[in-house]
Amino acid sequence: MLSIFCIFTAMEKILARYIPERAVKATFGLIVECNVHLKIVNERVTRHGDYRKMADGRHQITVNASLNKYRFLITLIHEIAHLVAFEKYGHFIKPHGLEWKQTFKQLMLPYINPDIFPVRLLPVIANHFKNPRASSDTDEKLSLALKQFDPENDKNYIFEIPLGSRFRLYNGKIFQKGNKRVKRYECVEINTGRIYLFNPNAEVELLT
Repeated sequence: MLSIFCIFTAMEKILARYIPERAVKATFGLIVECNVHLKIVNERVTRHGDYRKMADGRHQITVNASLNKYRFLITLIHEIAHLVAFEKYGHFIKPHGLEWKQTFKQLMLPYINPDIFPVRLLPVIANHFKNPRASSDTDEKLSLALKQFDPENDKNYIFEIPLGSRFRLYNGKIFQKGNKRVKRYECVEINTGRIYLFNPNAEVELLT
């Protein structure tokens, strides 16, 4: 029968595949302390991660396996912050309200150092955590900085492609980029003529 020590060591080794090595012990400690059931899953295009409380009382956090180590770590702590904020302040708080923001900042603070993140990322991360957003993808500077550590692919962010160009989504639908309306871009679906609003950091395949 495997000892608890052996099980924990094996779990830490798995976690080390997905986050920076120097962050493993602290993060694993958080996972154990918060009774988190962590699921690492194939990429979901609509979100990087999510949190929910299970019927047996455990807390399930799901994170995309495809994320680079730095984005994975930020996403995981983002979801743990939901758990901690709900447990501390109750489930009637706003999911990304003041309580969550403060909790996220407190949990991330020990990680914002050059032992864990590359020096060139630190100023961008520090600026983001002055007022963390519901998704790191809505922070253009942070999203673009983190993208530099992704494997090479044929995807672009919408804010990077020229006005009027056509692009394809993961589901095969083709759109034409239009003007920016406040925070999002108006884009026309070619087949239907319908207008959709896109987050500037939505990843798409540029066609023309």
